[in-house]
Amino acid sequence: MPQFEAAGAQVLGVSADHAATLDAFAKQNPLKHVIAADFRRTMLPAYGAMVTDEKSPIYRYAKRAYFIIDRHGIVRYAKVMDNPLDLLNPEDLLKALKESGAS
Repeated sequence: MPQFEAAGAQVLGVSADHAATLDAFAKQNPLKHVIAADFRRTMLPAYGAMVTDEKSPIYRYAKRAYFIIDRHGIVRYAKVMDNPLDLLNPEDLLKALKESGAS
């Protein structure tokens, strides 16, 4: 996370879990970034980061997604993963941050 802060970015995680669940998780797993709860699932679908197919066995589950949003609230980069086990390489995300001009 220091490399993102050095680039002028703030890292924020968003989860569909309840805030109490996230608090317990954070106590057991010290996080280096803020994590917010979207338990009512209002933000995740707005960003295309939630399964919205009612026929899907994982309907209303959050997708792993990465966004770069500038200071004015404009999305400069978005990558929503089909497989929640897939992770972006931090170097690729840092490169996208620098190329986006958002920092």
